Amino acid sequence: MTYSLRIADMPISERPRERLLAMGARHLSTAELIAILLGTGQGKGKLSAMGLGQYILQQLSQHKRDPLDVLRDICPEELIEIPGIGPAKATTIVAAVELGKRTFQFRPNARAVIDNPAAGAAALSHDLMWQKQERFAVILLDVKNSLISTKVVTIGIATETLIHPRETFRDAIRQGATKLIIAHNHPSGEVEPSHEDLILTEQFLQAAQLLNIPILDHLILGNGNYNSLRDTTDLWDKFPQDC
Repeated sequence: MTYSLRIADMPISERPRERLLAMGARHLSTAELIAILLGTGQGKGKLSAMGLGQYILQQLSQHKRDPLDVLRDICPEELIEIPGIGPAKATTIVAAVELGKRTFQFRPNARAVIDNPAAGAAALSHDLMWQKQERFAVILLDVKNSLISTKVVTIGIATETLIHPRETFRDAIRQGATKLIIAHNHPSGEVEPSHEDLILTEQFLQAAQLLNIPILDHLILGNGNYNSLRDTTDLWDKFPQDC
């Protein structure tokens, strides 16, 4: 794709807005999503909106971090330092980033039903999703999978946290929960479980069998993504939960 070409001059099937309508936002590149926010490029035949979107990502990559990681915490003044970005474009991008963060940080209503991994991740995203320290949290549910409460049980250092099942089950018993979802975050953004994560999950599943308070899942959250250990491991086959 030629980034000096105006979007209006592109074939309709290649224009970001049309691609979003036809395929959904998930299928667009980051540069295309930024181009939609920008609307126009630099003008005077320099860079199209697509080219400017790509240029922004190149500039952000100079921070030696993933450009999206930089963009998540950027301020308008930093964007304005990029040639071709004025106050209007900078504030549009920052507003879009903030809106995206707020949708992830939405707290479900009391008694909301948490019956799938996505709902569990959403319930804990405010507490876990982009935290710089590792945190361990729990979702307490009633017999119908309705939300009783969420709680951050421990806050560890940047790479690890210490947790024992007894603290978690103590809260469950106090609040009358009959089911739990446990979760923690990986500050690195990588959501694959470590060996320690698997061992911890086994400990919780064994305790759940003894106390007859089932663990529905163990979720790992990070940088807008999540992983369900119930869906991706065989631990629930080894330690069945009476759900």
